[in-house]
Amino acid sequence: QVQLVESGGGSVEAGGSLRLSCAGSGFAPSGFTFSATCMGWFRQAPGKEREWVVGIDRDGDTEMRASVEGRFTISRDNTKNTLYLQMNSLKPEDSAMYYCAADWACIGWNPDDFGYWGQGTQVTVSS
Repeated sequence: QVQLVESGGGSVEAGGSLRLSCAGSGFAPSGFTFSATCMGWFRQAPGKEREWVVGIDRDGDTEMRASVEGRFTISRDNTKNTLYLQMNSLKPEDSAMYYCAADWACIGWNPDDFGYWGQGTQVTVSS
């Protein structure tokens, strides 16, 4: 069974940095492998809809929402079945529960395009 577990969240002051990790397990040794997935980081603040932040496809190409351009970097290490999110110059509006997600369909970056999700890690940025 596929499982994604996020870690690295915490509380930081505005301008600070955090590095989130998403450890995958239960992937098949061939076919439905970790490396064959498109993956993304999503975030959800209380009372708001879950929104896409940044994604990376199976070839390592990345995309991100405009509000995190120049501040966030997504990467993956397929030898470790792990996804990362480096967050720099954090702002209070970045505060949210951050989720990693994976899917092999690679349809798009909407939450409904992803079938596997972690339980989230909290990021809180104070001013």
